[in-house]
Amino acid sequence: MRIAICNETFGDMPLEQAVEMAVSLGYTGWEVAPFMLGSDANAITSEQRRRYRQIVRAAGLEIVGLHWLLAKTEGHHLTTADAATRARTSRYFEDLIRLCGDLCEDGPGGVMVLGSPQQRNRSDEITTAMAIENAADVLGGLGDTLEKHDVRIALEPLGPQEGNFLNTADEARSLRERLTSPRFGLHLDVKAMSSEPEDIPTIIRKHADWLLHFHANDPNRRGPGMGDVDFTPIIAALREVGYQGWLSVEVFDYEPGPQRLAGESIATLQRALAETA
Repeated sequence: MRIAICNETFGDMPLEQAVEMAVSLGYTGWEVAPFMLGSDANAITSEQRRRYRQIVRAAGLEIVGLHWLLAKTEGHHLTTADAATRARTSRYFEDLIRLCGDLCEDGPGGVMVLGSPQQRNRSDEITTAMAIENAADVLGGLGDTLEKHDVRIALEPLGPQEGNFLNTADEARSLRERLTSPRFGLHLDVKAMSSEPEDIPTIIRKHADWLLHFHANDPNRRGPGMGDVDFTPIIAALREVGYQGWLSVEVFDYEPGPQRLAGESIATLQRALAETA
């Protein structure tokens, strides 16, 4: 398992400075929120993509992929009853897949974490079953584009404090079961799993067969080690199931500043990795 960090952790810090800090702390992966590059994937030019990739790689980091896929966009929704909006959203996912493929070019392939609760929450008249069908309609035709650009999509369960769709790993799995492309799997997030009735190691073991990506954080919205979650049994469970993907630090409360957030997070994960080796 290798350790990555999400780019929005560093706020408005110049990219060169941010990746230098990440590398100095021991990170080897860099995960990208598209809105940090531009408000629309199509507006991010080929030269911007090339330059961004060049700076990150020159620092010694691998670009993991994308998350916050639909955040800060307009006109896109995953579970809406409106067929035109679903079609537009599906086309935008194709744009995001191309962006991910460009940023991860010549690497081992990118992953796109599908969270974005505001763009997937179901309205009152949409049942969970209907929402899953609508989401499958948006995502179901993306297999060829994912294959072409060597990208995978990881469906992210989010707790009820974030929204009302795919609140558990079981629900995310039910959507995955409706998608035929092997390019889809599951993403697990410590903060989100902390809201489930089952303990985190149990959830990891239960869904290991489709686990593509992992976010490390705490229910207090900060990084690993900055709250009450013990990461040693979590890392032990990931080792037990043979997970060899990224441990990607994603925080939501930026008040401590990037140096402390990134530093304490990786120290906690490295300690847990050493204790479970």
